[in-house]
Amino acid sequence: MAHAKSSHPTRRKVLIGAGAVAAAGIGGVGISFARMGSAADYAEAMKALRAPLRGADPRELVRYATLAANSHNTQPWRFAIRQGEIRIAPDFTRRLPVVDPDDHHLHASLGCAAENLALAATAAGLPGELSHGADGSVVFSHSAGSPASSPLFGAIPLRQSTRAPFDGRPASPADLALLEAAGTLPGVTCILLTERSRIDAVRDMVIAANTVQANDKAFVRELADWVRFNPRETLATGDGLISSATGNPAIPTWLGKTIFPYVFTAEAENPKYVDQLDSSAGVAVFVAERADAEHWMIAGRAGQRFALQASALGMKTSFVNQPVEVERFRADLAVLVGMPGSRPDIVLRFGRGKAMPLSPRRPVDAVIEI
Repeated sequence: MAHAKSSHPTRRKVLIGAGAVAAAGIGGVGISFARMGSAADYAEAMKALRAPLRGADPRELVRYATLAANSHNTQPWRFAIRQGEIRIAPDFTRRLPVVDPDDHHLHASLGCAAENLALAATAAGLPGELSHGADGSVVFSHSAGSPASSPLFGAIPLRQSTRAPFDGRPASPADLALLEAAGTLPGVTCILLTERSRIDAVRDMVIAANTVQANDKAFVRELADWVRFNPRETLATGDGLISSATGNPAIPTWLGKTIFPYVFTAEAENPKYVDQLDSSAGVAVFVAERADAEHWMIAGRAGQRFALQASALGMKTSFVNQPVEVERFRADLAVLVGMPGSRPDIVLRFGRGKAMPLSPRRPVDAVIEI
């Protein structure tokens, strides 16, 4: 597949700069930045969300669990605290029926949270085991033990999905070995692609699949529902994709929602993915041995562990899942990674780059069942 040449940074980066405002015919309108919230206040709130773990209080463990990666930052989970266990159930009110019609990403997101939970509990002196319930939930059963921290636990508040280009430097063999080990779990294979020709092949699939999605009006509407255009809106909802995480300026919510369908186009978005993948040290593809909710959850755990290990090494990651989201590209991706006939689950690019604004999370009270 050929890719269009152009410029600039990811998934869900919204082109909403001054040019877009002018194009909307309202560039001369005075916009009150105070009404959109302070970037400094937002940064402080995100720092507080990621404060160090304060003991073995189950609510603290849940707080750390919610710092996990999840699709569109919908945070599709509910936690129930019981004697000797914490249960994570799917929150289907936060599902994404267009991009994730079979709830694959939703169950993978539960796995990401479950991995954070297990790491945090172990560090707090409550080691245990994760199991998968018939209802799609994940149960962490724990008991008292000796605290045992790890580099992955230490990276939980640092991890973020960085939707910007990386610096292009390759990863060392030692770092690649650590990443592959972290991302491999029973039932899930982690394949690292570091040869430029194979990264280019993934890039071309991402561009082709992203073109399909950007031309799907239902997909664009669903995505727009989860984009947050300024700090005030983001803090109010505690979820979604903050546009400043991709270097865009804050704009009023009404304006963002008005212009989004006109500026989120394949022509605008594809060049960003070209830059992102061309500047990446590599791509990790996670493939579970079976296509069911339990294995999607395990794939999420593996992806979370990989991202945490990358963060511990000073690297950044971001999802480029288009080739697994658009069904027609899955078979080609499976062949590329040497696993024909399988269903790839997660695609992550990795490399070294600058930090971007952190994503919000809802309060612990909002995700715990009484």
